Amino acid sequence: MNDRAKTLVQGRREKMVRVLGRPLDSRDRLPSPLSKEALDHLLHDGKELYWNELAWENITAEEELDGGPLVPLIFPGFLAFVRGLLLTEAMPDALAPAEPRPEVVEHLVLFLAGRVLELEEELAGESGEEEERLRSELGLSDGLIDHVLYRLHDVTVEEVEVLEARLSQS
Repeated sequence: MNDRAKTLVQGRREKMVRVLGRPLDSRDRLPSPLSKEALDHLLHDGKELYWNELAWENITAEEELDGGPLVPLIFPGFLAFVRGLLLTEAMPDALAPAEPRPEVVEHLVLFLAGRVLELEEELAGESGEEEERLRSELGLSDGLIDHVLYRLHDVTVEEVEVLEARLSQS
């Protein structure tokens, strides 16, 4: 499934490039200076945020409007975690310099893409409430991929509006 997840993410990036008419900003993709344990720890934390915020939304369904759920409001902790992993500047009084970790964000995007693929497979043969829950989770996870890619590639607010409008038409 990892190859399929990579293909899904690459397809998203290609759509973004087509719609924006420019190459995406690329952060340094050098191998991680993180130990395997540190990488695993950060990935675990990111995944836990995803699962916790998804579970909360399933309980409350409080971040929905007529147009559907608002992904940035459903996953605020997850997206703040991603922003933190991508910080390039620290506050002047910070005790440590900023150390961007785009490689961790790449792993999280692949996790989300893998989750989307799992949900698509789970939907086959489901009906009723379970189908509705799976479709909701699929839509949220799918939208979250886009929001993480926007942050990873420094897409501006204006560009996000263009992308969201264009992608909702397709």
